[in-house]
Amino acid sequence: MKEQLEAIQSEALEKIDGTNNVKELQEIKVAYLGKKGSLTGVLRGMGKLSKEERPVVGEIANKVREAITDALEQKSEILEQEAMEKQLEAEAIDITLPGRQVKVGGPHLLTSIVEEIEDLFIGMGFEVREGPEVETDYYNFEALNLPKGHPARDMQDTFYLTNELLMRTHTSPVQARTMREFDGGKPVRMICPGKVYRRDTDDATHSHQFTQIEGLFVDENVRMSDLKGILDTFAKKMFGQERKIRLRPSYFPFTEPSVEMDISCKVCGGDGCSVCKGSGWIEILGAGMVHPNVLEMAGYDPEKYSGFAFGMGTERIAMLKYGVNDIRQFYTNDIRFLKQYHNA
Repeated sequence: MKEQLEAIQSEALEKIDGTNNVKELQEIKVAYLGKKGSLTGVLRGMGKLSKEERPVVGEIANKVREAITDALEQKSEILEQEAMEKQLEAEAIDITLPGRQVKVGGPHLLTSIVEEIEDLFIGMGFEVREGPEVETDYYNFEALNLPKGHPARDMQDTFYLTNELLMRTHTSPVQARTMREFDGGKPVRMICPGKVYRRDTDDATHSHQFTQIEGLFVDENVRMSDLKGILDTFAKKMFGQERKIRLRPSYFPFTEPSVEMDISCKVCGGDGCSVCKGSGWIEILGAGMVHPNVLEMAGYDPEKYSGFAFGMGTERIAMLKYGVNDIRQFYTNDIRFLKQYHNA
């Protein structure tokens, strides 16, 4: 039986060494160490041995089992390692290949213009304020010296949601809300950018929804000359130091006196061309001194406080600065158009 055990060991080790397959290795294990395996069959015959032979054969059998088991484990580790290396090699990434270019977007042109204007006015001591786009009739009209029935309300052509709620037609309600918040107790220096809505037919220069930036400065001894200085600084920063401005008399219910501001045409330098329709000037915004009624309704004493306000269309500023000839291009999401201004 001793010779039989040694033969089983030699045969098993030879087969283990010669296999390169995990499945075959498992079959070898079953063939020699399983319930019906060669070694198990020999051990079952130990009952026929004498008492003296059993310990000797049992010791040999244990050594054979250990030798086969160790060989199986070592071979299993080798095969697993080889399988892992093959898998890694098959899944390897070729880092010599050029990478796929990642397309990076940029801010929308209107966003860039708004941020540029905000930075300019923040540098002059203004703060940025926001308000609701769904506004009350009171703040959108009445608090701005436009009582019910006032003919200037028709200029706005409003989207009404109810008798008292509407889509704001300008960002001036933010000014009225801010003054009411301060309750006539401290100066105001603010700008308010945001979307506004009007019943208008969309074309190259009009849109039912567009963006405004309005400003307000209320304090003691505020004069028209302060307004002109602020607007002159704005025009030169936005359109170039060579730009000149002029103020023309106009009418707005919430300012008195009211003015329209023009800048000298950058195409012709003021000589007259098709862009400025031969005048040499281009209108860009409206402004004026805050009407005493507006100050009084917000809690400010018009005998003590004065102020100025101005409002501009962001799209118009962008169109003039970058030569865009159709306001609809800002909203059609044409990537070819938008990509031109990623670094604007």
